[in-house]
Amino acid sequence: MAKSEEKIISRVREYRQKAGLTQSRLAKIIGVKRQAVYDIESGCYLPNTAIALRLAKQFRCRVEDLFSEGESIESRSITMAGGDPSICSRLSLAKVRGRLIGCPLDGVFSLSHELQAADGILVENGSRFRLLAGEADLENNVLLMGCDPAFSLLSAHVARNDPKARIICRFASSHFALNELTAGRTHIAGIHLHRRSGVDSNVVSARERLSGIGGMVVGYSLMEEGLMVAPANPLGIRSAADLASPKIRMVNREKGAALRILLDDELAKSAIQGASIIGYDHEVRTHHQGAQMVACKAADAALGLRTIANAFGLAFVPITEVRCDLVIPSDLTGHPTIRRILDIVQTRDLRDEIGFLPGYSPSETGKIIAEF
Repeated sequence: MAKSEEKIISRVREYRQKAGLTQSRLAKIIGVKRQAVYDIESGCYLPNTAIALRLAKQFRCRVEDLFSEGESIESRSITMAGGDPSICSRLSLAKVRGRLIGCPLDGVFSLSHELQAADGILVENGSRFRLLAGEADLENNVLLMGCDPAFSLLSAHVARNDPKARIICRFASSHFALNELTAGRTHIAGIHLHRRSGVDSNVVSARERLSGIGGMVVGYSLMEEGLMVAPANPLGIRSAADLASPKIRMVNREKGAALRILLDDELAKSAIQGASIIGYDHEVRTHHQGAQMVACKAADAALGLRTIANAFGLAFVPITEVRCDLVIPSDLTGHPTIRRILDIVQTRDLRDEIGFLPGYSPSETGKIIAEF
């Protein structure tokens, strides 16, 4: 028998959904804030006796039906496929002839090398298209634009919870994602704008873009940003100011990208002009492209995330930690897949997996940052 560690399992979300209640409505009924309902459903907050009894009364069940101890951490033997278990934490799991096989999802295995299946194909020189997916499938698809690679985890957790729900993650800078959200070309924008003069730039920008529509800002992750450099950092790069050295070649992000704005702010602190840096005008559009150039020795430094540097076997020089949020217009919060997303970001399983990523923290995951 496999041994396991026990944790409290909350079934409040299941009962709430069966009752057709929103988290806001349930919070009002039992006399707590909506964030408390989020925390109760995710299992990170065990309510006191009075609230637990109110919940049981509302759902006409026993407290034991809503909260129980369950097995979650297995201690059985796993055979690793193509990896050393001592250097990985996240796994894909499958049974082969009854034997449990684990495939690493960290380090060099953290990036996908697969082709994506299409929902449709353009024909007749782009004037028409042929649908490959069912019409009902399109209704359940949600487009999320942003540049946090951990959005793929959200997509997987949502699909695991509801096979009909699908998130299409499309890489985009924060400003581009907000522009597309304003234009009605995406359901959700994932943004990570940096605080300037103490202002929460994510909230300010979201409120400005959704003026007249309204929306919500939901915390997704905290991620470490900085410079991706060669293994062991042979040039001794310690800060953005070191990029001004004539021995260092960098690649920059495109204008408007949050990381480029961060770099410019850091350079301004040292009174350094971008023109004095070799490669400042050499732009790439993704973290991966910058990491590839450093890995191939075509550059000495590139802007990016610790988790991407780790995936390419690069060293990392941290600059700051930034909060990545989901921005959702009010009129789209009733979409069935978006409702599922709002549920899933509250779960302990998603937060735990985000916490295993190099340079990530789940401390803000699922929090309602702002509503307007």
